[in-house]
Amino acid sequence: MSNLNEEKCLIAYFSRAGNNYVSGKIVNLPVGNTKVVANMIREITGGDLFRIDTVKSYPKDYSATTNVAKKELNNNARPELSSHVENMDSYNVIFLGYPNWWGTMPMSVFTFLEEYDLSGKTIVPFCTHEGSGLGRSEKDIAKLCPKATLLKGLAVHGSRVSSAKKDVADWLNNIGIIS
Repeated sequence: MSNLNEEKCLIAYFSRAGNNYVSGKIVNLPVGNTKVVANMIREITGGDLFRIDTVKSYPKDYSATTNVAKKELNNNARPELSSHVENMDSYNVIFLGYPNWWGTMPMSVFTFLEEYDLSGKTIVPFCTHEGSGLGRSEKDIAKLCPKATLLKGLAVHGSRVSSAKKDVADWLNNIGIIS
């Protein structure tokens, strides 16, 4: 494998601002937790940001969103995305960020992964959560992208994202993205 810190990186992430569950209560986040971590990765790596977003927005209410997310998961849904990466072939390393919803990634991230041929690329997952870590998301990514290399992911507790930059940098160093 080539030196990963010299590869062109894409930081693709799904994040939800607004009403979110943090430290046992519903709070209004002006910027979603996963976007905060994605921006830290961009600052450190210089990679390009891409926001995974759906055509149909999720409800503003947190409980309503969790209900929609559970229904999508149970139906193995693939929500339509509102934008697409035009030049995916130019990226060798794909950072993939998402909140942990019901033990894995939001179904829109499944849509994103299935939209591209990621064979030969390196996928680096990161997620935000409130106690469930990466859940089974790494296994789901491996199943969806069997011809990609999957590096060890990072799980950041949502209530700690604002102070996670050292953890992000240490993780990137440990997996060989930066040195």
